[in-house]
Amino acid sequence: MSKARKIIEEKWEDAWLPEEERPYEVPENWAWFRLGSLVNIKAGKKDASHGNKEGAYPFFTCAAAPIRSDTYSFEGEAVLLPGNGANVGLVLYYNGKFEAYQRTYVLTSEKVSMKYVYYHLLLEWNRHNKDKQFGSTTNYIKLANIQDYKLPLAPPGEQKRIVRKVERLFVKVEEAAQIIEEVRESVELRRASILDRAFRGELNTNLSEEKSVLETVGQWIKAEPVSENTQPYHIPKNWAWLRLKDFLPPMVSRDPAKLHCKEFLYIDIDSIDNRKFTIKEPKLIDVSEAPNRARRAVHQGDVIISLVRPYLMNVAQVLSDDPALVASTAFYVCRKNKVVQADYLYYYLLTPSVTNELNIRAKGHNAPSVRNKEFLELKIPVPPVEEQERIAKKIAKLLDALSQEVHIISEVEEKLDTVKQGILNKAFRGELETDETERGSEEKR
Repeated sequence: MSKARKIIEEKWEDAWLPEEERPYEVPENWAWFRLGSLVNIKAGKKDASHGNKEGAYPFFTCAAAPIRSDTYSFEGEAVLLPGNGANVGLVLYYNGKFEAYQRTYVLTSEKVSMKYVYYHLLLEWNRHNKDKQFGSTTNYIKLANIQDYKLPLAPPGEQKRIVRKVERLFVKVEEAAQIIEEVRESVELRRASILDRAFRGELNTNLSEEKSVLETVGQWIKAEPVSENTQPYHIPKNWAWLRLKDFLPPMVSRDPAKLHCKEFLYIDIDSIDNRKFTIKEPKLIDVSEAPNRARRAVHQGDVIISLVRPYLMNVAQVLSDDPALVASTAFYVCRKNKVVQADYLYYYLLTPSVTNELNIRAKGHNAPSVRNKEFLELKIPVPPVEEQERIAKKIAKLLDALSQEVHIISEVEEKLDTVKQGILNKAFRGELETDETERGSEEKR
Protein backbone atom coordinates (compact mmCIF):
# COMPACT_ATOMS: atom_id res chain seq x y z
CA MET A 1 0.00 0.00 0.00
CA SER A 2 1.35 3.45 -0.94
CA LYS A 3 2.05 6.04 1.72
CA ALA A 4 -0.55 8.40 0.20
CA ARG A 5 -3.19 5.65 0.19
CA LYS A 6 -2.40 4.82 3.82
CA ILE A 7 -2.85 8.47 4.77
CA ILE A 8 -6.19 8.54 2.95
CA GLU A 9 -7.51 5.50 4.71
CA GLU A 10 -6.35 6.75 8.13
CA LYS A 11 -7.82 10.22 7.54
CA TRP A 12 -11.24 9.07 6.27
CA GLU A 13 -11.32 5.52 7.50
CA ASP A 14 -15.12 5.30 7.60
CA ALA A 15 -15.65 6.95 4.23
CA TRP A 16 -13.51 5.18 1.64
CA LEU A 17 -15.13 2.43 -0.38
CA PRO A 18 -14.12 -1.18 0.19
CA GLU A 19 -12.58 -2.92 -2.78
CA GLU A 20 -15.69 -4.87 -3.79
CA GLU A 21 -17.69 -1.61 -4.25
CA ARG A 22 -15.15 0.19 -6.46
CA PRO A 23 -16.38 0.53 -10.07
CA TYR A 24 -12.87 0.22 -11.57
CA GLU A 25 -9.20 0.40 -10.73
CA VAL A 26 -7.54 3.79 -10.26
CA PRO A 27 -3.88 4.76 -9.63
CA GLU A 28 -2.39 3.52 -6.37
CA ASN A 29 -2.38 6.93 -4.73
CA TRP A 30 -6.08 7.54 -5.48
CA ALA A 31 -9.06 6.25 -3.47
CA TRP A 32 -12.80 5.74 -3.99
CA PHE A 33 -15.30 7.64 -1.81
CA ARG A 34 -19.00 8.29 -1.69
CA LEU A 35 -19.67 11.90 -2.57
CA GLY A 36 -21.65 12.50 0.61
CA SER A 37 -18.47 12.06 2.67
CA LEU A 38 -16.59 14.72 0.70
CA VAL A 39 -19.06 17.54 0.15
CA ASN A 40 -21.62 19.57 2.07
CA ILE A 41 -25.10 19.26 0.54
CA LYS A 42 -27.79 21.87 1.00
CA ALA A 43 -30.99 22.67 -0.85
CA GLY A 44 -32.06 26.19 -1.73
CA LYS A 45 -34.86 27.83 0.24
CA LYS A 46 -36.52 30.07 -2.35
CA ASP A 47 -39.52 29.35 -4.54
CA ALA A 48 -39.74 30.38 -8.20
CA SER A 49 -41.65 33.60 -7.42
CA HIS A 50 -38.56 34.94 -5.63
CA GLY A 51 -36.90 35.64 -8.98
CA ASN A 52 -36.53 39.12 -10.47
CA LYS A 53 -35.18 39.50 -14.00
CA GLU A 54 -33.46 42.74 -12.96
CA GLY A 55 -31.80 41.12 -9.92
CA ALA A 56 -28.07 41.38 -9.25
CA TYR A 57 -27.40 37.69 -8.57
CA PRO A 58 -27.91 34.42 -10.46
CA PHE A 59 -30.87 32.42 -9.20
CA PHE A 60 -30.45 28.70 -9.92
CA THR A 61 -33.79 26.94 -10.33
CA CYS A 62 -34.24 23.49 -11.88
CA ALA A 63 -33.92 25.03 -15.35
CA ALA A 64 -30.89 24.70 -17.59
CA ALA A 65 -29.95 28.37 -17.13
CA PRO A 66 -30.26 30.58 -14.02
CA ILE A 67 -32.66 33.50 -13.75
CA ARG A 68 -31.92 36.53 -11.53
CA SER A 69 -32.51 37.40 -7.88
CA ASP A 70 -32.23 40.50 -5.68
CA THR A 71 -30.76 38.40 -2.87
CA TYR A 72 -28.14 35.70 -2.40
CA SER A 73 -27.96 32.88 0.14
CA PHE A 74 -24.78 31.19 -1.08
CA GLU A 75 -21.29 32.45 -1.78
CA GLY A 76 -18.21 30.76 -3.18
CA GLU A 77 -17.48 27.75 -5.34
CA ALA A 78 -20.36 25.31 -5.79
CA VAL A 79 -21.83 22.59 -7.97
CA LEU A 80 -25.59 22.80 -8.48
CA LEU A 81 -27.86 19.86 -9.27
CA PRO A 82 -31.56 20.27 -10.24
CA GLY A 83 -33.62 18.05 -7.95
CA ASN A 84 -36.72 17.54 -10.07
CA GLY A 85 -38.20 17.89 -13.54
CA ALA A 86 -36.79 17.44 -17.02
CA ASN A 87 -33.30 18.65 -16.05
CA VAL A 88 -32.53 16.00 -13.45
CA GLY A 89 -29.08 14.86 -14.54
CA LEU A 90 -27.92 18.37 -15.40
CA VAL A 91 -24.74 19.62 -13.68
CA LEU A 92 -23.90 23.31 -13.18
CA TYR A 93 -20.87 25.03 -11.66
CA TYR A 94 -20.72 28.53 -10.24
CA ASN A 95 -18.25 30.58 -8.21
CA GLY A 96 -19.59 33.72 -6.56
CA LYS A 97 -22.76 34.93 -4.83
CA PHE A 98 -25.99 33.25 -5.89
CA GLU A 99 -29.47 32.16 -4.90
CA ALA A 100 -30.99 28.67 -5.20
CA TYR A 101 -34.47 27.24 -5.65
CA GLN A 102 -35.85 24.94 -2.96
CA ARG A 103 -35.49 21.83 -5.13
CA THR A 104 -31.96 22.63 -6.31
CA TYR A 105 -29.09 20.97 -4.45
CA VAL A 106 -25.98 23.03 -3.70
CA LEU A 107 -22.70 21.14 -3.19
CA THR A 108 -19.69 22.78 -1.53
CA SER A 109 -16.51 21.41 0.04
CA GLU A 110 -13.19 22.24 1.64
CA LYS A 111 -11.92 18.67 1.20
CA VAL A 112 -12.00 18.37 -2.58
CA SER A 113 -11.79 20.63 -5.64
CA MET A 114 -15.34 21.48 -6.71
CA LYS A 115 -14.21 21.77 -10.33
CA TYR A 116 -12.89 18.21 -10.01
CA VAL A 117 -16.29 17.09 -8.63
CA TYR A 118 -18.07 19.03 -11.38
CA TYR A 119 -16.18 17.31 -14.18
CA HIS A 120 -16.75 13.86 -12.74
CA LEU A 121 -20.45 14.59 -12.39
CA LEU A 122 -20.49 15.71 -16.04
CA LEU A 123 -19.24 12.24 -16.86
CA GLU A 124 -21.48 10.09 -14.65
CA TRP A 125 -24.28 12.03 -12.95
CA ASN A 126 -26.91 11.66 -15.66
CA ARG A 127 -26.23 7.95 -16.02
CA HIS A 128 -26.17 7.52 -12.22
CA ASN A 129 -29.76 8.81 -11.98
CA LYS A 130 -31.30 6.94 -14.94
CA ASP A 131 -32.95 4.31 -12.76
CA LYS A 132 -32.92 6.21 -9.46
CA GLN A 133 -35.73 8.75 -9.97
CA PHE A 134 -39.02 8.95 -8.09
CA GLY A 135 -42.47 10.37 -8.67
CA SER A 136 -45.10 9.83 -11.36
CA THR A 137 -46.36 13.32 -12.23
CA THR A 138 -43.04 15.10 -11.67
CA ASN A 139 -39.82 13.09 -11.46
CA TYR A 140 -37.40 13.90 -8.65
CA ILE A 141 -34.26 12.60 -6.94
CA LYS A 142 -33.50 12.22 -3.23
CA LEU A 143 -30.58 13.32 -1.09
CA ALA A 144 -29.29 9.74 -1.15
CA ASN A 145 -28.76 9.99 -4.92
CA ILE A 146 -26.00 12.49 -4.19
CA GLN A 147 -24.69 10.95 -0.99
CA ASP A 148 -24.24 7.51 -2.57
CA TYR A 149 -22.55 8.76 -5.74
CA LYS A 150 -19.09 7.19 -6.13
CA LEU A 151 -16.10 9.44 -6.81
CA PRO A 152 -12.47 8.39 -7.51
CA LEU A 153 -10.39 10.90 -5.55
CA ALA A 154 -6.93 11.90 -6.74
CA PRO A 155 -4.41 13.76 -4.51
CA PRO A 156 -5.09 17.53 -4.24
CA GLY A 157 -2.30 18.57 -6.60
CA GLU A 158 -3.38 16.00 -9.18
CA GLN A 159 -7.00 17.17 -8.90
CA LYS A 160 -5.86 20.65 -9.92
CA ARG A 161 -3.74 19.33 -12.79
CA ILE A 162 -6.60 17.16 -14.04
CA VAL A 163 -8.96 20.14 -13.98
CA ARG A 164 -6.44 22.29 -15.87
CA LYS A 165 -5.83 19.59 -18.48
CA VAL A 166 -9.54 18.90 -18.96
CA GLU A 167 -10.25 22.61 -19.38
CA ARG A 168 -7.43 23.03 -21.92
CA LEU A 169 -8.74 20.11 -23.94
CA PHE A 170 -12.34 21.31 -23.64
CA VAL A 171 -11.28 24.69 -25.03
CA LYS A 172 -10.02 22.92 -28.14
CA VAL A 173 -13.27 20.98 -28.42
CA GLU A 174 -15.27 24.21 -28.04
CA GLU A 175 -13.16 25.86 -30.73
CA ALA A 176 -14.05 22.98 -33.05
CA ALA A 177 -17.71 23.32 -32.05
CA GLN A 178 -17.58 27.04 -32.89
CA ILE A 179 -16.22 26.26 -36.33
CA ILE A 180 -19.05 23.76 -36.84
CA GLU A 181 -21.59 26.38 -35.79
CA GLU A 182 -20.10 28.85 -38.25
CA VAL A 183 -20.35 26.24 -41.02
CA ARG A 184 -23.97 25.56 -40.02
CA GLU A 185 -24.75 29.29 -40.18
CA SER A 186 -23.06 29.42 -43.57
CA VAL A 187 -25.27 26.57 -44.78
CA GLU A 188 -28.38 28.46 -43.64
CA LEU A 189 -27.24 31.61 -45.41
CA ARG A 190 -26.54 29.68 -48.60
CA ARG A 191 -29.93 27.97 -48.38
CA ALA A 192 -31.62 31.36 -48.04
CA SER A 193 -29.56 32.68 -50.98
CA ILE A 194 -30.52 29.73 -53.21
CA LEU A 195 -34.21 30.25 -52.46
CA ASP A 196 -33.99 34.00 -52.95
CA ARG A 197 -32.28 33.68 -56.34
CA ALA A 198 -34.69 30.93 -57.42
CA PHE A 199 -37.75 33.12 -57.00
CA ARG A 200 -36.12 36.06 -58.75
CA GLY A 201 -35.42 33.98 -61.86
CA GLU A 202 -31.65 33.92 -61.24
CA LEU A 203 -30.92 30.18 -61.44
CA ASN A 204 -30.32 30.33 -65.21
CA THR A 205 -33.22 28.02 -65.96
CA ASN A 206 -35.70 30.49 -67.47
CA LEU A 207 -36.55 30.30 -71.18
CA SER A 208 -37.79 33.69 -72.34
CA GLU A 209 -39.74 32.19 -75.24
CA GLU A 210 -42.05 30.23 -72.94
CA LYS A 211 -45.51 31.71 -72.49
CA SER A 212 -46.65 33.22 -69.22
CA VAL A 213 -49.12 31.36 -66.99
CA LEU A 214 -51.53 34.17 -67.78
CA GLU A 215 -51.61 32.88 -71.36
CA THR A 216 -51.49 29.14 -70.68
CA VAL A 217 -53.58 28.61 -67.54
CA GLY A 218 -55.17 32.01 -67.17
CA GLN A 219 -58.65 30.48 -66.93
CA TRP A 220 -57.67 29.05 -63.54
CA ILE A 221 -56.58 32.42 -62.15
CA LYS A 222 -59.34 34.19 -60.22
CA ALA A 223 -58.08 37.80 -60.39
CA GLU A 224 -55.79 40.19 -62.24
CA PRO A 225 -52.03 39.94 -61.51
CA VAL A 226 -50.51 42.17 -58.83
CA SER A 227 -50.11 45.69 -60.19
CA GLU A 228 -46.57 46.69 -61.12
CA ASN A 229 -46.25 49.41 -58.49
CA THR A 230 -47.03 46.94 -55.66
CA GLN A 231 -44.79 44.10 -56.82
CA PRO A 232 -42.12 43.21 -54.20
CA TYR A 233 -39.29 43.00 -56.75
CA HIS A 234 -38.53 42.65 -60.44
CA ILE A 235 -39.05 39.27 -62.12
CA PRO A 236 -38.56 37.99 -65.72
CA LYS A 237 -41.05 39.28 -68.31
CA ASN A 238 -42.81 35.95 -68.78
CA TRP A 239 -43.44 35.59 -65.03
CA ALA A 240 -46.42 37.07 -63.14
CA TRP A 241 -46.99 38.24 -59.58
CA LEU A 242 -50.13 36.66 -58.11
CA ARG A 243 -51.69 36.33 -54.70
CA LEU A 244 -52.26 32.91 -53.18
CA LYS A 245 -56.00 33.58 -53.14
CA ASP A 246 -55.90 34.03 -56.92
CA PHE A 247 -55.37 30.33 -57.61
CA LEU A 248 -55.50 28.15 -54.48
CA PRO A 249 -58.66 25.99 -54.23
CA PRO A 250 -60.57 26.28 -50.93
CA MET A 251 -59.62 23.89 -48.14
CA VAL A 252 -61.79 20.84 -47.49
CA SER A 253 -62.95 19.62 -44.08
CA ARG A 254 -62.67 16.00 -42.99
CA ASP A 255 -64.48 14.66 -39.93
CA PRO A 256 -62.61 11.67 -38.44
CA ALA A 257 -65.95 10.27 -37.19
CA LYS A 258 -67.07 9.84 -40.80
CA LEU A 259 -64.02 7.97 -42.05
CA HIS A 260 -65.59 4.54 -41.44
CA CYS A 261 -62.55 3.37 -39.50
CA LYS A 262 -61.66 3.06 -35.81
CA GLU A 263 -58.38 4.99 -36.05
CA PHE A 264 -57.03 7.80 -38.18
CA LEU A 265 -53.64 9.41 -38.86
CA TYR A 266 -53.40 12.89 -37.37
CA ILE A 267 -50.90 15.51 -38.53
CA ASP A 268 -50.37 18.09 -35.81
CA ILE A 269 -47.51 20.53 -35.25
CA ASP A 270 -45.42 17.88 -33.49
CA SER A 271 -45.65 15.71 -36.60
CA ILE A 272 -43.52 18.17 -38.58
CA ASP A 273 -39.73 18.06 -38.72
CA ASN A 274 -39.00 21.76 -39.17
CA ARG A 275 -35.35 21.14 -40.00
CA LYS A 276 -36.02 18.76 -42.85
CA PHE A 277 -39.46 20.27 -43.61
CA THR A 278 -41.15 16.90 -43.75
CA ILE A 279 -43.95 15.04 -42.03
CA LYS A 280 -41.98 12.75 -39.77
CA GLU A 281 -44.74 10.63 -38.25
CA PRO A 282 -48.49 11.31 -38.04
CA LYS A 283 -50.13 10.18 -34.80
CA LEU A 284 -52.40 7.15 -34.85
CA ILE A 285 -55.48 8.20 -32.86
CA ASP A 286 -58.73 6.47 -32.00
CA VAL A 287 -61.64 8.21 -33.75
CA SER A 288 -63.47 8.52 -30.43
CA GLU A 289 -60.57 10.60 -29.08
CA ALA A 290 -60.15 12.88 -32.09
CA PRO A 291 -59.00 16.41 -31.08
CA ASN A 292 -61.30 19.28 -32.04
CA ARG A 293 -58.59 20.62 -34.33
CA ALA A 294 -58.49 17.42 -36.41
CA ARG A 295 -60.56 18.78 -39.28
CA ARG A 296 -58.33 19.45 -42.31
CA ALA A 297 -58.54 17.07 -45.27
CA VAL A 298 -55.18 16.49 -46.94
CA HIS A 299 -54.28 14.66 -50.12
CA GLN A 300 -51.08 13.48 -51.73
CA GLY A 301 -49.36 16.45 -53.34
CA ASP A 302 -50.79 19.10 -51.00
CA VAL A 303 -48.45 21.51 -49.21
CA ILE A 304 -49.21 22.34 -45.57
CA ILE A 305 -47.95 25.26 -43.52
CA SER A 306 -48.66 26.04 -39.88
CA LEU A 307 -50.07 29.52 -39.36
CA VAL A 308 -49.47 29.20 -35.59
CA ARG A 309 -46.04 30.50 -34.57
CA PRO A 310 -45.00 30.91 -38.22
CA TYR A 311 -41.39 31.65 -37.19
CA LEU A 312 -41.02 27.91 -36.46
CA MET A 313 -41.45 27.20 -40.19
CA ASN A 314 -43.57 24.07 -39.87
CA VAL A 315 -43.91 23.44 -43.59
CA ALA A 316 -44.17 20.08 -45.39
CA GLN A 317 -45.44 18.28 -48.45
CA VAL A 318 -48.02 15.52 -48.13
CA LEU A 319 -46.50 12.41 -49.73
CA SER A 320 -49.02 9.86 -48.45
CA ASP A 321 -52.29 9.01 -50.20
CA ASP A 322 -53.81 7.43 -47.08
CA PRO A 323 -57.53 8.37 -46.98
CA ALA A 324 -57.43 8.30 -43.16
CA LEU A 325 -55.01 11.24 -43.03
CA VAL A 326 -56.32 14.34 -41.21
CA ALA A 327 -54.44 17.55 -40.40
CA SER A 328 -54.86 20.08 -37.63
CA THR A 329 -56.65 23.34 -38.31
CA ALA A 330 -53.38 25.01 -37.28
CA PHE A 331 -52.31 24.30 -40.88
CA TYR A 332 -53.34 25.96 -44.08
CA VAL A 333 -53.61 23.22 -46.69
CA CYS A 334 -52.46 24.45 -50.08
CA ARG A 335 -54.24 22.09 -52.43
CA LYS A 336 -53.00 20.95 -55.82
CA ASN A 337 -53.95 23.33 -58.60
CA LYS A 338 -53.33 24.08 -62.27
CA VAL A 339 -51.40 27.32 -61.76
CA VAL A 340 -48.56 26.61 -59.33
CA GLN A 341 -46.79 23.26 -59.07
CA ALA A 342 -46.69 21.72 -55.58
CA ASP A 343 -42.88 21.52 -55.41
CA TYR A 344 -42.51 25.13 -56.50
CA LEU A 345 -45.02 26.36 -53.91
CA TYR A 346 -43.41 24.20 -51.21
CA TYR A 347 -40.00 25.80 -51.74
CA TYR A 348 -41.49 29.28 -51.95
CA LEU A 349 -43.12 28.86 -48.51
CA LEU A 350 -39.65 28.09 -47.11
CA THR A 351 -38.18 31.42 -48.19
CA PRO A 352 -37.18 33.93 -45.49
CA SER A 353 -39.37 36.55 -47.19
CA VAL A 354 -42.50 34.45 -46.64
CA THR A 355 -41.55 33.69 -43.02
CA ASN A 356 -40.91 37.39 -42.36
CA GLU A 357 -44.20 38.38 -43.97
CA LEU A 358 -46.14 35.88 -41.89
CA ASN A 359 -44.41 37.01 -38.71
CA ILE A 360 -45.51 40.58 -39.47
CA ARG A 361 -49.10 39.45 -40.01
CA ALA A 362 -49.22 37.19 -36.90
CA LYS A 363 -51.39 38.31 -33.98
CA GLY A 364 -51.40 37.20 -30.34
CA HIS A 365 -48.82 36.79 -27.57
CA ASN A 366 -48.66 33.20 -26.35
CA ALA A 367 -49.21 31.59 -29.73
CA PRO A 368 -49.07 34.29 -32.44
CA SER A 369 -51.11 33.18 -35.44
CA VAL A 370 -51.92 34.32 -38.95
CA ARG A 371 -55.52 34.30 -40.11
CA ASN A 372 -56.31 32.27 -43.22
CA LYS A 373 -57.46 35.42 -45.00
CA GLU A 374 -54.15 37.14 -44.27
CA PHE A 375 -52.18 34.12 -45.51
CA LEU A 376 -54.05 34.14 -48.82
CA GLU A 377 -52.94 37.75 -49.40
CA LEU A 378 -49.32 36.62 -49.76
CA LYS A 379 -47.79 37.48 -53.12
CA ILE A 380 -45.88 34.87 -55.14
CA PRO A 381 -43.85 35.21 -58.35
CA VAL A 382 -45.22 32.65 -60.81
CA PRO A 383 -43.17 31.58 -63.86
CA PRO A 384 -44.42 29.38 -66.72
CA VAL A 385 -45.39 25.89 -65.51
CA GLU A 386 -42.38 24.27 -67.23
CA GLU A 387 -40.06 26.77 -65.56
CA GLN A 388 -41.62 26.03 -62.16
CA GLU A 389 -40.66 22.39 -62.64
CA ARG A 390 -37.10 23.28 -63.64
CA ILE A 391 -36.71 25.66 -60.71
CA ALA A 392 -38.00 23.06 -58.23
CA LYS A 393 -35.58 20.42 -59.58
CA LYS A 394 -32.65 22.86 -59.45
CA ILE A 395 -33.52 23.89 -55.88
CA ALA A 396 -33.82 20.23 -54.84
CA LYS A 397 -30.39 19.46 -56.28
CA LEU A 398 -28.73 22.46 -54.63
CA LEU A 399 -30.41 21.91 -51.27
CA ASP A 400 -29.55 18.23 -51.36
CA ALA A 401 -25.86 19.19 -51.55
CA LEU A 402 -26.36 21.44 -48.52
CA SER A 403 -28.15 18.61 -46.70
CA GLN A 404 -25.09 16.45 -47.20
CA GLU A 405 -23.01 19.15 -45.52
CA VAL A 406 -25.47 19.33 -42.63
CA HIS A 407 -25.30 15.55 -42.27
CA ILE A 408 -21.51 15.68 -42.07
CA ILE A 409 -21.67 18.57 -39.60
CA SER A 410 -24.09 16.61 -37.39
CA GLU A 411 -21.81 13.58 -37.44
CA VAL A 412 -18.81 15.68 -36.43
CA GLU A 413 -20.89 17.35 -33.71
CA GLU A 414 -21.80 13.95 -32.26
CA LYS A 415 -18.14 12.96 -32.32
CA LEU A 416 -17.23 16.09 -30.34
CA ASP A 417 -19.59 14.98 -27.56
CA THR A 418 -17.91 11.57 -27.65
CA VAL A 419 -14.50 13.25 -27.49
CA LYS A 420 -15.55 15.16 -24.35
CA GLN A 421 -16.75 11.99 -22.72
CA GLY A 422 -13.51 10.28 -23.70
CA ILE A 423 -11.46 13.06 -22.12
CA LEU A 424 -13.40 12.81 -18.86
CA ASN A 425 -13.29 9.03 -18.86
CA LYS A 426 -9.51 9.05 -19.16
CA ALA A 427 -9.16 11.85 -16.63
CA PHE A 428 -10.93 9.93 -13.88
CA ARG A 429 -9.11 6.68 -14.52
CA GLY A 430 -5.76 8.41 -14.11
CA GLU A 431 -5.03 7.89 -17.81
CA LEU A 432 -4.94 11.54 -18.87
CA GLU A 433 -1.37 12.72 -19.04
CA THR A 434 -0.95 15.75 -16.80
CA ASP A 435 2.25 17.67 -16.13
CA GLU A 436 4.66 14.91 -15.17
CA THR A 437 7.15 17.43 -13.73
CA GLU A 438 4.63 18.37 -11.05
CA ARG A 439 3.09 15.01 -10.30
CA GLY A 440 4.46 12.52 -7.83
CA SER A 441 3.15 9.00 -7.47
CA GLU A 442 3.39 9.28 -3.68
CA GLU A 443 1.78 12.72 -3.44
CA LYS A 444 0.05 13.36 -0.09
CA ARG A 445 -3.28 14.98 0.54
